[in-house]
Amino acid sequence: MTAIFKFDGLLLILLLLICTCTFVRAQFPSLIDRNKHGFLGAFWKMARIGERLSPYVALACIAMAVKTLVH
Repeated sequence: MTAIFKFDGLLLILLLLICTCTFVRAQFPSLIDRNKHGFLGAFWKMARIGERLSPYVALACIAMAVKTLVH
C-alpha cells in the first residue's frame, strides 16, 4: 500500500515537503517567492509554515523519527 493511504505516511510526506520547501526558500528565495499563486503556490505556503512554525515542525520531525526507529 502506498504511503498516501496511511495516515503516518501522509504526515511524513507533509513534514518532508515542509522541511524541503523551507530549506529551498532559505537557499534560493527567488525560486519559491516567484510562485505565490496557482499550483506551485502550495510550495510557497509550505515554506511559510516551516518558517513560522519551525519549533513545532522540528518537534513533529523528531516525533516521527522516534516513531520510525521504534516501529
